Amino acid sequence: MTSLPLPRTERTWTGVMAVVLALAPLFVLESTTYLRLYNQFLIFALLAIGLNIAFGHTDQLFLFMGALAGGAAYVMAVLSQDVLGISPWLLIPVGMAASGVLGALVSWVSAKRNLGVILISILTLNLQLALTEAYVGLRSITGGSTGYSFGGLGLDSIGSMLGVNRFAVLSYLLILFVVLAQLVYVRLIAGKYGLAFEAIREDDLAAASIGIDVVRYKTVAGFLAAALIGLGGIMMAEFQGTVLPGDYGFAAIDVMVLIMLIVGGIRTTFGPVVGAAVVFAIEELLSPVGQWETAIFGALLIVLFLYFREGMMPVVSDAVDRLRDGDEPPSAGTTDGHS
Repeated sequence: MTSLPLPRTERTWTGVMAVVLALAPLFVLESTTYLRLYNQFLIFALLAIGLNIAFGHTDQLFLFMGALAGGAAYVMAVLSQDVLGISPWLLIPVGMAASGVLGALVSWVSAKRNLGVILISILTLNLQLALTEAYVGLRSITGGSTGYSFGGLGLDSIGSMLGVNRFAVLSYLLILFVVLAQLVYVRLIAGKYGLAFEAIREDDLAAASIGIDVVRYKTVAGFLAAALIGLGGIMMAEFQGTVLPGDYGFAAIDVMVLIMLIVGGIRTTFGPVVGAAVVFAIEELLSPVGQWETAIFGALLIVLFLYFREGMMPVVSDAVDRLRDGDEPPSAGTTDGHS
């Protein structure tokens, strides 16, 4: 097994990340455009952290992230506005739990049937397509393709009290969620779950032979990953002010999150956040080129994949280690911020 991150070190760097994330909106408080872009980055960072748990550590390639995110948003919004008539804040955990249970069920079935990463990806992709069609088809509940109008979490009133844009309030709410998700991830990977995940990823049959309950650990990973993805979907509904099936499509969510995770570094502590930041920065820089944006974006991604095959975080960590050790290669036991 590779070395696991030291909890204290990782918590310290998570604190540094929290400070950086918290300072960033202060420079664009007057710009709704940049605040919206920053909010989108934070939402996708949250989604990428979730995928990192399932795919990065247990080889469960969830390709129904959009369905999970949209399902959580629909559960929270519909229950709060049409069924129970209570504050949506109280139903955020319910929406997350709904997505978590679906993710756990898929993980349990795939572990029981001993499905490999390819078969899991095919299974979840089919679920993505089926659930997306269901969201459109259940018009009386979901609003169909025109979407379900969501009244929001009341961030407008908070923004008015503080004299700031509602998107600034949303930014700090998202920062809180991203930091908490990061701390959960660090705690998870640094303990017995991280050791079990690593053994399962290396060889699940060998892991089972030494007494690791493969089904249980994969199910836990699926639940946590799907719950975080569901939280990202709920925050997207708050950001958009509506739950629209098109916002939770395969290309809009799954493809982008997978790219972000690969660019940042799979199984790295801060890879999901860094990957999301890099992808959104590239998209913003390319926005003036108009119709050439997609082609150039794809070419740049190819370059990144070729020169940063393990993602950007391992390369940066190795460079820092070499500088710290006087340009000598880092020792095998050096902790570099990723497992």
